[in-house]
Amino acid sequence: MIRHENISLKTYHTFGLEVKARVLVEYESEAELKSLLEEFRGEKILPIGQGSNLLFTHDFDGVVLVSRMHRARALQETKEDVLIEAEGGLVLDELIGQLTDMHLCGLENLSGIPGTVGASAIQNVGAYGVEAKDVISSVRAIAIATGEERIFTPEECRFGYRDSIFKNELRGQYIVTGVTYRLTKDGPYHLDYGNLSEAIEGEPSPETIREAVLRIRAAKLPDVRELGSAGSFFKNPVISSEHFTRLHKQYPQMPYYPQEDGFKIPAAWIIDTLGWKGKREGGAQVYEKQPLVIVNRDNASADDIVRLAAAITASVREQFGIEIHPEVNYI
Repeated sequence: MIRHENISLKTYHTFGLEVKARVLVEYESEAELKSLLEEFRGEKILPIGQGSNLLFTHDFDGVVLVSRMHRARALQETKEDVLIEAEGGLVLDELIGQLTDMHLCGLENLSGIPGTVGASAIQNVGAYGVEAKDVISSVRAIAIATGEERIFTPEECRFGYRDSIFKNELRGQYIVTGVTYRLTKDGPYHLDYGNLSEAIEGEPSPETIREAVLRIRAAKLPDVRELGSAGSFFKNPVISSEHFTRLHKQYPQMPYYPQEDGFKIPAAWIIDTLGWKGKREGGAQVYEKQPLVIVNRDNASADDIVRLAAAITASVREQFGIEIHPEVNYI
């Protein structure tokens, strides 16, 4: 356990903003976490992993708890699949690399997404037609108020598009300490989203799909170690069939993906169509290679990023009649 006071959070979140926390503690076990929850009971607590989906809008006058729990193990194996339990602080992409080396299928489309195993369940992260919920078997968490452990089934997690119960009814009430994934030994592979199938070199496999995804991401997304960002800033909106029909007549080239409740429209296409790529607000900029990403180009402040995001949101609403929402959590 490592404890800091009045510490800069610049290296603890991927936007790299110069903000501070009153207290920050890095813990390595559930026992340490429970003791910390007892010590700081009643105080403002913020659990984080890599801080890859956060926008600190000001200094945090509370306790930041950083998970350094990063082990993984196999729980059960059959001829068809394997249950893998991973601790919440393990970097998700490191886990995916290990799983693809073992030729286990299910998470390879999520390669390169910044963040931890715990965040994969909270955010229900997704890419290239796959979401974390597709392979999550259970989620282990600890109640902040009581320190009690609870196992959540996928149904209890109430997963939605970049959403879960941990972002809604139970927001701020639990810390995810582990996720169990069910991985298969022989597909199925999901190759129909975007240009993924064309990017694969050789026969589809967890390894070749992971390599293709990493190449695609590297070509259009910034390395957060070199240029601060939180990855995709906005969620892709889902609009009604009636709304889609009206827009498609006006923009026949508009990409879309049918959903049960309407049509998903890529937010990147919308933002790009409106000419936002490369535009700046102070030190914040819409990334020139991927308009869905806002980057810390030149010592941006949180206000710079907030104003830029608000201006984009307003222009999308005015031009397309669509309300886009941030994927990033404002703190």
